[in-house]
Amino acid sequence: MLEKNVDLQGKTILVTGAVGFIGANLSLALLKAVENIKIIGIDNMNDYYDVSLKEFRLGQIRELEQSVSGSFVFIKGNIADRACIEETFRAYQPNVVVNLAAQAGVRYSIENPDAYVEANLIGFYNVLEACRHSYDNGMTGVEHLVYASSSSVYGSNKKIPYSTEDKVDNPVSLYAATKKSNELLAHAYTKLYGIPSTGLRFFTVYGPAGRPDMAYFGFTNKLVKNETIKIFNYGNCKRDFTYIDDIVTGVQAVMQCAPLPNEDGVRYKVYNIGNNQPENLLDFVEILQEELKAAEILPDDYDFEAHKELVGMQPGDVEITYADTSELERDFGFKPNTSLRDGLRNFAQWYKKFYK
Repeated sequence: MLEKNVDLQGKTILVTGAVGFIGANLSLALLKAVENIKIIGIDNMNDYYDVSLKEFRLGQIRELEQSVSGSFVFIKGNIADRACIEETFRAYQPNVVVNLAAQAGVRYSIENPDAYVEANLIGFYNVLEACRHSYDNGMTGVEHLVYASSSSVYGSNKKIPYSTEDKVDNPVSLYAATKKSNELLAHAYTKLYGIPSTGLRFFTVYGPAGRPDMAYFGFTNKLVKNETIKIFNYGNCKRDFTYIDDIVTGVQAVMQCAPLPNEDGVRYKVYNIGNNQPENLLDFVEILQEELKAAEILPDDYDFEAHKELVGMQPGDVEITYADTSELERDFGFKPNTSLRDGLRNFAQWYKKFYK
């Protein structure tokens, strides 16, 4: 059950991971759509991937800020730094918190587990503690906490499509385990302290200025360099690719509707947010190379077949991700409407401008 009880106009919104892919696009959308909104953006600008991309996104926000009624305050900080989070909450008293800061990536979690414990566990705990104490000493308190979970929590779940009613007790990567932990921590804090919280299980998000560690971006970089791309599980993987603008529309809607108490009296909810239409990886790559040719990033006579190699599954990966988004559609009318070709065309055109 929901009620549209969080009017964002004139409110202060804290966005962690604010110059990450989803965070930056969310900030841009909120500044465009909401009068007199004040966004406090935290990001540590780490070098997990090309920092120039993060600087590009921050530049987009700064440029837009000049022509809208809202404002954007950027704090270069780490959510794992408790003093930084406490001071930010004290100084700005956010009404809504959107926690998107996290160490992402399945394969990277196998090599660098410490980064995941710091950002995804300690960092999220710090945010929860700050939300809890936002009601102290006459402060207005956080009206709604929205946080990023992940489709990876479904692990090796064989039931398709994935439903939030499914058990998610068998993660196949540390990254997945930390995201499931976020949901458990959020539930505990909601139950104990009454913080309304909504978790969003994101399914493969793509688009312009996305994360270079995502497959479509990595494929493009390799093809441009005339290198061979590896397509895992011999091309039989399927992913619920979701375009960034569709994701942001969904997040904005969720922010404004804090959950009402469930049957246990807890104001807690988790949704899948995806495309509800899994695409075969081979088909995805075929469309990608066609759009790269159309954008004149690759020559018309590029021999794509000679540049792809079908290989086995990687540790921590799953064969298919497919979201049952019926709850999100029921509660918010969420229905992604960007076709794969249109989304990849937008990415290819952006890639040409940024790198060429």
